[in-house]
Amino acid sequence: MTRTGLIHRYRALLPVSERTPVISLQEGDTPLLPTCRMAEWVGAPHLRLFLKYEGLNPTGSFKDRGMTLAISKAAEAGSQAVITASTGNTSASAAAYAARAGMRCVVLIPEGQIALGKLSQALIHGAEVFAVQGNFDDALTMVRRVGEVAPITIVNSINPFRIECQKTGAFEIVDELGEAPDYHFIPVGNAGNITAYWKGYKEYIALGKCRKVPKMMGWQAEGAAPIVKGEAIKDPKTIATAIKIGNPASWKEALEARDESKGMIGAVSDDEIVQAYLALAREGVFCEPASAASVAGLKKFVRSNPALALSSATVVCVLTGHGLKDPERALALVPKPKSVLPTVEAIRGELGI
Repeated sequence: MTRTGLIHRYRALLPVSERTPVISLQEGDTPLLPTCRMAEWVGAPHLRLFLKYEGLNPTGSFKDRGMTLAISKAAEAGSQAVITASTGNTSASAAAYAARAGMRCVVLIPEGQIALGKLSQALIHGAEVFAVQGNFDDALTMVRRVGEVAPITIVNSINPFRIECQKTGAFEIVDELGEAPDYHFIPVGNAGNITAYWKGYKEYIALGKCRKVPKMMGWQAEGAAPIVKGEAIKDPKTIATAIKIGNPASWKEALEARDESKGMIGAVSDDEIVQAYLALAREGVFCEPASAASVAGLKKFVRSNPALALSSATVVCVLTGHGLKDPERALALVPKPKSVLPTVEAIRGELGI
């Protein structure tokens, strides 16, 4: 299939017209990888388990899905500049799509709390990056205030066009499987993605494209789990920087997705996230730590639901970002390369052959 980008592919289901200039990097159409070994690893070998590998979007994360429409609509409205708060992935995506559109891009990041892989993307695409002396929620508050007083378009997930196009992830899953899965596991940070996928599934069932909707299973990091705890967290803590958010912008919508789908939103520890992260890598799939929260959540859910361990249900785990977003984390978890002499004998000796 020829790649055309999400707006062209799903134009009839998106709020666009002939007047909308399409700003695209041919995002979407990411792999839905079947995996037996990960099903065994989570303790449910009979599951039909698929990994929606969003790290293969143009800037390496799911954020490109919503950003193509947010920037396109900003261009349609005549905007010359966009602004976003970000823990990393949104900044990379906004910077790339703004550069594509010839727009100015302003990024507010929480100082010292962004992976270098993501920061390098925002900077190389020409964004003006400011490190706020606070956390993500402080940065988002500043973005909201600047958006109220300056001629600049906010492209965080509070921008409704972001959610509108992120829902295409659900469309792609149903288009490929021929039906919605039974369970949809997904990391939850600012909660825009679980909101968007649920919107997509609901729209597809209304159109007769599927006969059921999945249970939406959202997973936060234990140190950054305001939805699970029922209150905002002033100083969230987790190695999974992409979901290190203490007061999600789409909190209410995430609860609606959970309740309407009869799903749940739970929390996994950093250790559980790391174990899933490493297990995925051994399967040949390199995702950033936050992405692995979906698989860590599935493993935790299977432990407390023995019936699922014996089930052949269809499950999709979304992996939201590529592992190269946070190379420092990967290098901290694996042995350093050994130094050897440049001889066959030295290599054979190290290999024991």
